[in-house]
Formats: sequence, structure tokens, C-alpha cells
Amino acid sequence: MTASGETAGRIRVLLVDDQPLVRAGLRVLITDAPDIEVVGEAGTGTDAVRLARDVRPDVVLMDLRMPGMDGIRATREIIAQGGPSRVLVLTTFDDDDHVHAALRAGASGFLVKDMALDDILGAVRVVAAGDALLAPGVTRRLVAEFARRAAPAARPRALDGVTEREREVLTLVGRGLSNGEIAVELVISVATAKTHVGRLLTKLDARDRVHLVIAAYDAGLVTPAG
Repeated sequence: MTASGETAGRIRVLLVDDQPLVRAGLRVLITDAPDIEVVGEAGTGTDAVRLARDVRPDVVLMDLRMPGMDGIRATREIIAQGGPSRVLVLTTFDDDDHVHAALRAGASGFLVKDMALDDILGAVRVVAAGDALLAPGVTRRLVAEFARRAAPAARPRALDGVTEREREVLTLVGRGLSNGEIAVELVISVATAKTHVGRLLTKLDARDRVHLVIAAYDAGLVTPAG
């Protein structure tokens, strides 16, 4: 377990994986990025929770499968601390059935471990900016995978206080559309689309667009079948 001091203006990342070689590989990838730095490493969920509290990273790259406290519980505890950290889950879609649970625990997105360097760094930047799951270039496939895995809620979630136009916007967010694409679809300006998304975040008490996607599924506005 390691930690380092803060460098102003850079995205501060905590690496969490029980495999030292994986952490080393990620650290090497991040080292050359001028706007991102590694401020800590943890090999267990317990250490991740402690480090997140102590060093307050902007982004936690979280493995899900670890002995003891797994990544889902660690994510839940980090988010419960109420700090600035956003969790970006490290996973492989071919064998990992826990992505949906991690998102519900508070994760702001997920990336695949064998993604290209630029995509990994891009995902970190997008998560740090609060717009994780729906990052251009990374997400359409991830949204489709989330949709395929998502279990429908037993009872659709009520959307109290949400207007009909906001329901339309929420549906399109759930389908993975960006603000620009929503604007085209609804024949409104990008600024208006952004305003609607912002109001939905407030009304639904959603941490970011990732959780608007979850809300769209829970409300029955979007289904895995499309």
C-alpha cells in the first residue's frame, strides 16, 4: 500500500487490484500522462477504503474480484464516505457478472482491462469530469453490455416531479445518447438538452449520467431488448 502527495491541477488516481503486475502496468500507462497521476495503490478492498479516505483521490480504478472485501463492497464504502472520489471499475465482460451490482453500489462507470491506452486515460478523464459511462468512443458498447446484463426492477420506479419532456430525455440517456444526439432527436438545442439532464440529476438524486441510465431502466423507460 502506497500513497503520495497532491499535485495541483492533475487528476489524482488510486489503483486497486490484488495483482501487483496489473497495478504496475496501469501505473506505467498513467506515468506519461501530463494531467493524471497515481497517488496510491491498494491490493485489497480494505486498504482501498482506507486510502480513499486518507488521500481523497479524484478517481479510484477498482478491481472487482479480490480476496476478503471485494470491489463491490469497497465501492459502496468509498461512496458512503462522502468524499470526492469517483469509482471506475476494472472488469472483463466475458467473465464478470458483477458490473451491474458495482454500478448500483455507486461506481461511476467501468472499463475493460485490455482497452487501449488512450481509451483508459480517456475513461479516467471522463469519470473525473462526472460523465463516466457515456464517454464518446468508449461507451456505446459498454452501454449495450450494461443493457444486456441489467435485471429489470420488480416494480418500475416512480418518477415523481419529472416532466414529460424530462422523461423523453431520460429515455434517450438510458439508450446511451449524448447531449448532442439528444438535441438532434428532440429538435432542441444542446444547451437545452444539458439543462434537462442537469434537472434530472437533481430530481432523481443521481450522482452522474451512469445513474440516470440505471434510473431509466428502473423506471421501465428502457429495457435490455431496446
